[in-house]
Amino acid sequence: MKRREPTDPEDPMYGASSSSTSPHVGDHECITKKPKRNDYEVFLSFRGEDTHKGFTDHLYIGLVNAGIHVFRDDNELYVGEEIGPELLCSITQSKISIPIISKNYASSKWCLRSFGDAINAHKDDLDEMVVNEWEKALEEVSSLKGWESDKVYDGREGELVKTVVRYVMSELKRHFELITPKQLMGIDDRVQQVMSLIDAKFYDTGIIGIYGFGSIGKTTLAKVLYNKLSSHFEYLSFVADIRETSRHKGIECLQKQLINDVLRNPHDVSNVDGGIGFIKSRFTSKKILILLDDIDDKNQLNALAGEGSWFKAGSIVIVTTRNKSILDETVVRHVYQLNELPVNQSLILFSRYAFRKDSPQIDYWNLSRDVVSTTGGHPLALEVIGSFLRGKPKKVWKDTLKKLKKVPDRKVQKTLRISYKALDDEVQQIFLDIACFFIV
Repeated sequence: MKRREPTDPEDPMYGASSSSTSPHVGDHECITKKPKRNDYEVFLSFRGEDTHKGFTDHLYIGLVNAGIHVFRDDNELYVGEEIGPELLCSITQSKISIPIISKNYASSKWCLRSFGDAINAHKDDLDEMVVNEWEKALEEVSSLKGWESDKVYDGREGELVKTVVRYVMSELKRHFELITPKQLMGIDDRVQQVMSLIDAKFYDTGIIGIYGFGSIGKTTLAKVLYNKLSSHFEYLSFVADIRETSRHKGIECLQKQLINDVLRNPHDVSNVDGGIGFIKSRFTSKKILILLDDIDDKNQLNALAGEGSWFKAGSIVIVTTRNKSILDETVVRHVYQLNELPVNQSLILFSRYAFRKDSPQIDYWNLSRDVVSTTGGHPLALEVIGSFLRGKPKKVWKDTLKKLKKVPDRKVQKTLRISYKALDDEVQQIFLDIACFFIV
């Protein structure tokens, strides 16, 4: 089917809705059609003659500027393809559909047409089942909460657009929460402790540092906090594994990621100073939530967050690091030390990996307690060793326990060695001297 000119009132550029149906299109056809750019996040359904150059255009631009992929009109369709099937595929694959219901919305066969006379006008041309589906769709829409443009903000559509964009961003964030381990232990108390450091009304900009040994759970705690706070922010960025990325690709690469996450628009950074200047100039009007994970040098923090004045009041920067001195030397406002798990929580976490329940089997109880005591409440050790011992006979447990009393698990050793290497030379020597006292 050839593309029609947009002057045609039935053209899809004038809108479509999730209630539109076609007896010739199904899920199979959506799948078998050639691959296209159809990963839409939002589908706008509207009557072009009413709102195409007004509210719909403003909303579309607002959503796109926020980095949201929006299906609006036939600019998204390929020449020569059937418009109906493509529209239906786009509707199905969009995460959010926004019907913009105007006076003549029901007169287009591509829109939600369930308004009295409009339905009756089409009854002679359409299957009864299709008409019934339209009527059902209208009932569903009428039960949804919406906005009336002339009653919200005294009719100021610009403010309404901002509200809709914020709402859409909040809804989309639910689909993109950071992944955290399924087995979490003691996390609620720790989250509550850190949240108590944050201004509940988000008036002040806060940089919060979380420090502790490697793989003790800093990143997991920070991710849970990030997911919990994300609904309060329009601009977000999670910069992961900063220590390794900075070492191999440079701080400029991290600055580019931060800029792209916040502005939703790539920007080349030729040097660190240039990146700092750009971030300071473009981020001051934005309320931002940033997670900077695994920082091991104060220059990294200075280049990415610098000081609170870089961001709009109410912004929050969460920093994780193995080295507390980095937090002491910068403008971090609050510092939280993440310690090992207590014995009771360690046993529960270990049991979840070793037995897939919250407590050991009776005949493995003493062995489990002994194994847990060798980990020192280290979550990674509990996970690695518990997973290894799951389903193994007691002989393997006993042999493993003997080894653990002499040398920790290799994976845990490797992780802890990173924390050791991050220490200054003088501190490393002090650490080794103290360690000698524990050698029998």
